[in-house]
Amino acid sequence: MVKHQPLQVYERQLCLSCLTGIYGCRWKRYQRSHDDSSKWECSWFFLVCCSFLLLLVWSYFWLEARNDYNEFNWLLYNRSAVWKDGTVPILATTLTGFTYTAFLMILALCHIALGQQLNLYWIHKIVVLAILLSTITGVVSIDDFWQDEWDIVIISLQFTGPFLHIGALAAVTALGWVITNQVVRMERSRLQVVMLVIYVSILLVLYLVPLFISSPCIMDRSKLGPRPAVIGRRGAPMLAPEHTIMSFSKALQQKVTALEADVTISLDGVPFLMRDRTLRRTTNVDKLFPARQDHDASFFNWTEIRSLNAGFWFLRDDPYWTVQYMSEKDRNRTANQTVCSLAELLRLAARTNRSVIFSLRGPPPQHPRHQKKVRAAVPLLQQTSDEKLPVAELKERGISTLTLHYSQARAQDISRQFSGSNVSVNVYPVNEPWLYSLMWCSGVQSVSSDAPHILKKVPNPIWIMVLISLCTHSKAGQWKMSGMRSYNPEQIMLSAVVRRPSRDINLMKEKLIFSEISNGVGSTDELSVYTGNGLDAYARDDIMMPARHANKL
Repeated sequence: MVKHQPLQVYERQLCLSCLTGIYGCRWKRYQRSHDDSSKWECSWFFLVCCSFLLLLVWSYFWLEARNDYNEFNWLLYNRSAVWKDGTVPILATTLTGFTYTAFLMILALCHIALGQQLNLYWIHKIVVLAILLSTITGVVSIDDFWQDEWDIVIISLQFTGPFLHIGALAAVTALGWVITNQVVRMERSRLQVVMLVIYVSILLVLYLVPLFISSPCIMDRSKLGPRPAVIGRRGAPMLAPEHTIMSFSKALQQKVTALEADVTISLDGVPFLMRDRTLRRTTNVDKLFPARQDHDASFFNWTEIRSLNAGFWFLRDDPYWTVQYMSEKDRNRTANQTVCSLAELLRLAARTNRSVIFSLRGPPPQHPRHQKKVRAAVPLLQQTSDEKLPVAELKERGISTLTLHYSQARAQDISRQFSGSNVSVNVYPVNEPWLYSLMWCSGVQSVSSDAPHILKKVPNPIWIMVLISLCTHSKAGQWKMSGMRSYNPEQIMLSAVVRRPSRDINLMKEKLIFSEISNGVGSTDELSVYTGNGLDAYARDDIMMPARHANKL
């Protein structure tokens, strides 16, 4: 009996087969190669990395721009005259492209780590190229359409910078073994040196980055100011239709300090609440007055305006994705809302002892009340400024409150220039807890928000990194951590969870348990603050009306 011995025994390499098969459609063993990758394939790997990094920045932008999603949709509406949520397709395609390119990049790095030749499949090449071009087109379009929103990236880095730095360090450190393995396999000494120098340089830069990180949240806990007051911007537009009695009632239920609105003058001189130039977006004017649906809202008399429904659009368009959480009672109430007048808002504020802040949109030149001066008619109104003017000029104009976009609210200006001169600062729009925490650490007195129900759940800044300084003992001449023996619970290093197995930290935790912590929440009875969106075509007056003057108006 003759026994046949196999010439070669092959091990089953299922993981390697899947790796090379998915990346380059090379499922057979003979299709693989340990030769060096060609320059053409290295170029495609570079494009995959570029697409991944670009999509990483693009995804981060849209993640932080969540604070202004409604502003983006409102800008789209002003251009197309059709309300639609433009963020949904952008977020869907961004998430899909980011996941796809990240998966390809991980596969390519595994090829490099295992010494396999890179050979990207042609379908992947087409998709990567399409993703790269579409992302570049999106970046250019946003830069042209929504250029000011790029400020959110710089501002958010003040809050997320320390955590992004830790993540970048972890990622670059994890790549160390891949770089080392590749350098060992290289035969050219020059390429080895160049790769090592690049990698070490990147690592060194990451270790030096903390020296340049600046954030208002890195501070002495004792210097943290009171909790900023929350103003209901157009009421609570995430919970009810904006500028309706229901919306303002919902805002009052969230314990807001003041109510804010945009005011327009009707043809017969009745001030009513409306953000847009026309009535088409938030009413059924297209059904009752189809021939006049594109007319300026100021050219309707109050009887016509009052006959319009101002709530059904909220149920139909669901601008904040919150309709599904509404009760049946609230939905029925929403469907019957009408346009609110300024007098109704003032009466509601007077009953609840709240201030009213409103922006008066000047009517068009053809309007019979175009030339009427509000300050002369109602001298008790307090005016605010949306320009960051010098303190001396603000005092000269009698302005004690600034209303600034969050991109203009810098911690240095607030603490040094305005706070010391008794000029309060209100910031808009602040809808996300991280931005609210950042403004809190910056020292602002109040914020205008579309989401008072969300900010209500932020009793403290999300995180504060307190600087613990080293001091010299005057007698013993030894270095010690200041405040370690007499620990104050207000000096905790990081409000986020940070575990450190040290005796001192355990001592801090024990004393923290038996200490009584009081959370200071600042409240303001009367705010000379306004935040809102004016229209470039007309003059804008920023006015605050205390509730006690409502009847006089």
